[in-house]
Amino acid sequence: MNAKFKVLASASAGLLLLGALTATAVEVGQKAIAQTTQQGDLDLRAQAPINRIRIVFANRRDATDLQNKANQVAQILSKEIGMPVDAVIGDETAAVEALRANRADVAFVAGRAALKAEQLAKARMYLAEVRSDYSGGNTYDSVFVVRQDSPLRPKGSAKQTLEQLKGKKMAFASRTSGSGFIFPISELVGQRLVTGPDRLDSFFGNVSYGDGYSSALQAVLRGQADVGAVSEYALLPPWITAEEGKRLRVLQEVKGVPAHGIVIDDRIPAPMRERLINAFMKMNEPANNQLFRSLYNSQRLVKVDHTRHLATLRQALVRAKLEP
Repeated sequence: MNAKFKVLASASAGLLLLGALTATAVEVGQKAIAQTTQQGDLDLRAQAPINRIRIVFANRRDATDLQNKANQVAQILSKEIGMPVDAVIGDETAAVEALRANRADVAFVAGRAALKAEQLAKARMYLAEVRSDYSGGNTYDSVFVVRQDSPLRPKGSAKQTLEQLKGKKMAFASRTSGSGFIFPISELVGQRLVTGPDRLDSFFGNVSYGDGYSSALQAVLRGQADVGAVSEYALLPPWITAEEGKRLRVLQEVKGVPAHGIVIDDRIPAPMRERLINAFMKMNEPANNQLFRSLYNSQRLVKVDHTRHLATLRQALVRAKLEP
């Protein structure tokens, strides 16, 4: 190849390289612009003025006609805060996801969902319910339940009592229940009877999981399980009949399960959050209290500190080696 051809070849190669670099730079720039635009949209949505509040009321087995009652609560809250309030019914997983995606601003959920909402959406619990069937007011007991004719009896200590469960058939309310799984497992681990939720078969003769309190209690009543783990209030209707309740007794309680309550997303400005909290507190007044009681059988709401209220649950999850 002569010198002229060599110069032309070098020039062509340089142009090709320059073209490739330019194309790459353009592509990178376009991606950066797209990402910036997308982030800008997210920022704008986060900064957009809030002119409507969306509340998710979590389903519960003992709640009836929930949508209609939640709509009435929403109307009262709307009047108090001077802003439209929408009530939506959904399970707790959907409630947390709605908070995370800014499709909801407030949710009425249990403690474990509140911890998840804190983790994913930076929401916090500001109000907790008080019920007459909660022995601790805004906390309640997880209980190990047996039949009245069971040979299992309370002993001198919790450990001595629970040691009797070795080799027995155990029915948990569900794998996600606070009082029907997390707190019982935490107690068993704390008493060094099991090492974690994945080693239950080494202690119990058989382990089953239901779809709620009723299924665990029915397993005990039918003799399919020797002991069940539920909330203390599950020994009353509507979970079981009064007659069935007489055939059961508490073997051991685990105290300190935090009551369900109201979480508010962190995108709600502090002044508006205070207005919301004060509006919810109006549900304690005689004119509104009967409606509020009909929602979840709650007597009233009390203000709580998120961290302190959920501390026992957080500790139980850590000890039980479970995630929020």
